[in-house]
Amino acid sequence: MQGVLAGFATIIVVIGLGALLAHLKVLDLASQVVLSRLAFFVASPALMVTVLADTDVTEVFSRNLAATAVGVLVASAVYVVAARLVFRRDLADTVVGALCAAYVNAGNLGLPIAAYVIGDVALVAPTLLMQLLVLQPLALAVLDQATSPQPPSAWRLISRPLRTPLTVGSLIGLAVSLAGVELPAPIHDPLDLVGGMAVPAMLLAYGVSLRLGPLPGRGAAPAELGLISVLKLVVQPVTAYAAGRFLFGLDSEALLAVTVLSALPTAQNIFVHATRYDRGVIVARDAIFVSTMLAVPVMFVIVALLA
Repeated sequence: MQGVLAGFATIIVVIGLGALLAHLKVLDLASQVVLSRLAFFVASPALMVTVLADTDVTEVFSRNLAATAVGVLVASAVYVVAARLVFRRDLADTVVGALCAAYVNAGNLGLPIAAYVIGDVALVAPTLLMQLLVLQPLALAVLDQATSPQPPSAWRLISRPLRTPLTVGSLIGLAVSLAGVELPAPIHDPLDLVGGMAVPAMLLAYGVSLRLGPLPGRGAAPAELGLISVLKLVVQPVTAYAAGRFLFGLDSEALLAVTVLSALPTAQNIFVHATRYDRGVIVARDAIFVSTMLAVPVMFVIVALLA
């Protein structure tokens, strides 16, 4: 438990450093963009290549992935039913709301949480790949269909995941691991060095955004926002835990990883998708803010109960 608390403390200190640097005007919003882009396009893919290449992924991608998927399915299904029957949302708004209820911030927060709280970055890979290769393409295909007079091309749907750097890096690392080969030092060492920037860059950028970014105003229906928050931070991790323990027989370390990662807040890229399709923008914005503010206390409770 002490090590887990130390991991949370490390994350909070680096986020606080980012906020302090923003307050002192050492970093600004342009710096946040640079840090985020560097982490997204360069450092995080390099990190996933080296981590997955050095990891036996067969166990991680079996029962852990199944338990995580159960949590996603239950949370999103409950929202879809409520959105259609109670809130009377159309198809596009329903998709955005379902993503808010079940699509976790596996990139910006999942990697540092896995690194410093759980102790193994590879454990975030199943969630990351499931979202990038399955959930996001499927959701965007439905949004394309619901908002466009012409259906998207098959190639656009198939190639979408392969245009995401994190997906490409994860797939390369996964392929190296499954092939049982070792990356030569001239390739592995530069990737390892660059990948080391990923977590601190993400946390510093997040701290800058907390200090300088605009806070969300009122707009989303309180009942809908409350439901999304409960689904994201309570229903999804509890369901993933129950599935992992009673259906798939995960050990205590795997259960902690699955439950904590399922309690991550809504990913910021959901707001990007909502803005792109002009559907559920206010709900996405407020759901990201509320779930991000509440996620750390929720994860503290999970760790206290399971660690």
